[in-house]
Amino acid sequence: MKWKQLGTTATQPQSGRPCKMTERGQSMLKHTVHRSRQLSAESIAKDLQTLCGLQISTTTVCRELHGMGNGQNKASDA
Repeated sequence: MKWKQLGTTATQPQSGRPCKMTERGQSMLKHTVHRSRQLSAESIAKDLQTLCGLQISTTTVCRELHGMGNGQNKASDA
């Protein structure tokens, strides 16, 4: 099907924005969460900015944690 439409089987450019999290950032996120599971997504985002220079939002942290199977660490109002 792909060969008939495009004349090639090579991978074509994808639509959408590339992921902002790098492999190093994901590794640091795993390490940070395993070190202290009580941190909020906001504090994790600040830690990643300090350690890796990644400028990511708390939503991105929650999305990455969910993708890793760790659920969401939202800041509590306590």
